Amino acid sequence: MKKGDNYINGEWREAEGGATFESRNPSRWEEVLGVFPRSGEADVRSAVSAAERAYPAWRRISRIRRGELFDNFVQLARAEHEDISRTMAQECGKAINEARADVTEGIHMAQYVFGTARMPHGDVVSSEIAEKDAFILRKPKGEVAAITPWNFPFAVPLWLLGPSLVEGNTVVFKPSEETPLVGHRLADLFHRAGFPPGVVNVVHGLGEEVGAPLVRHPGIDVVLFTGSYEVGSEIKRICAGGPYKMAACEMGGKNAIIVDEDADLNIALKACLLSAFKTTGQRCVSAGRVILHETLLEPFAERFLPLVQRIQIGDPLDKDTFMGPLINEAGLKKVQYYNDLAEQEGAEILLKGGRMEDGRLGEGWFMSPSVYILPHKPSSRVLKEEVFGPHVALIPYKTLEQAIHIYNDTEYGLSMAVITQNYRKARTVLRECEFGLGYFNLPTIGAEVHLPFGGMKKSGTGLPSASALVDAVTHRIAWTVNHSEDIEMAQGLKTEV
Repeated sequence: MKKGDNYINGEWREAEGGATFESRNPSRWEEVLGVFPRSGEADVRSAVSAAERAYPAWRRISRIRRGELFDNFVQLARAEHEDISRTMAQECGKAINEARADVTEGIHMAQYVFGTARMPHGDVVSSEIAEKDAFILRKPKGEVAAITPWNFPFAVPLWLLGPSLVEGNTVVFKPSEETPLVGHRLADLFHRAGFPPGVVNVVHGLGEEVGAPLVRHPGIDVVLFTGSYEVGSEIKRICAGGPYKMAACEMGGKNAIIVDEDADLNIALKACLLSAFKTTGQRCVSAGRVILHETLLEPFAERFLPLVQRIQIGDPLDKDTFMGPLINEAGLKKVQYYNDLAEQEGAEILLKGGRMEDGRLGEGWFMSPSVYILPHKPSSRVLKEEVFGPHVALIPYKTLEQAIHIYNDTEYGLSMAVITQNYRKARTVLRECEFGLGYFNLPTIGAEVHLPFGGMKKSGTGLPSASALVDAVTHRIAWTVNHSEDIEMAQGLKTEV
């Protein structure tokens, strides 16, 4: 069992008052992995104060030098890649190959921001006046709060911290209380990489005890959040109430794959299996709906069900495991609720998922997949609400227009895929479906760090994370220079008194 601390102003600290909480293994719930500070408002104040003090010097450092510290980070993370991956698999239940991919993606983000440090950082534009030069530049916004989820505990924090820091902001980072061990490893990497004291601060604790006072703190200029719609909405409400704060929130999805009548079924089957059940369906981009042309419903189901039944469920550290546990008991009960709701709404159950209680699996929050057929109806909740687990509906359709309507008939708009051999149909889907991440003959998962990551409607605020986050953490400013010995104004404005 490991003991972790907050990381404030370059120092490791216990919580004010000494309270702690435990990190447990969702595969074996009795196993305590670590003990961490159960922080409160006093700890938040200390972290924000440290970030405020560090900001003036940090923003004045050469952007290239800030980027070079990320190169230091990458070298350290590469050397510890496997150890971090195994820690993650134990703490959040991701299969080890997915945990390795999570760490790799975080490293890719750090590499990306290191590369951007030497790239152009603005625009030179023409002025209406020949003797003037006009520039568009970026300035950091100040102190950033980053609140991240447990399901990508290494990659998602770096999506938020990487662009924020390289642009000259300082950060207070609250890791998920479900994955504090990985959050601690991140803090340690930033510390050893040479980031100055106060530039990166890490405060552990519960959402209502750390996240809420962090969002409300008047010293925070930007709040970056990835998680549920309910929490993200409250964050946006607080930020809108002033003083001025920017809120960039990515808030889940009810994603889907459209499988066209001319689809390559081999591609469709693999894409649907990965989309529905990777990370045990606990991704914001997981597909809870497969929208199938009615002529494919029977042949698809005949081939899909045996694949689902062969999924290896077990210890995340086992190299053959495809699906690990759900993160906790609350997550399992939520999926059970929606499995029951599907039956209540008239679904034809093909595979009835439930808690797995035999042997070692009974020690954790393991659950078998649920697959059912349910024609679309506007009143259905189970086809519109995010489940966040191994639960997928097969929904038949007659025309592409109907498929698009079914896809859009939810309050979310994050990720989708279309499986078809017809590029004209794919283009129609691209134009008519409401999403932030779209895939053609691919799963709904597979984001890359140099692309924007975000959604529409309840899925986000139109300020994506990853590479596009720069727009949320910087001000774009105009700078105009006069080279004449006189003043000539744009639009022909007179200068005489």
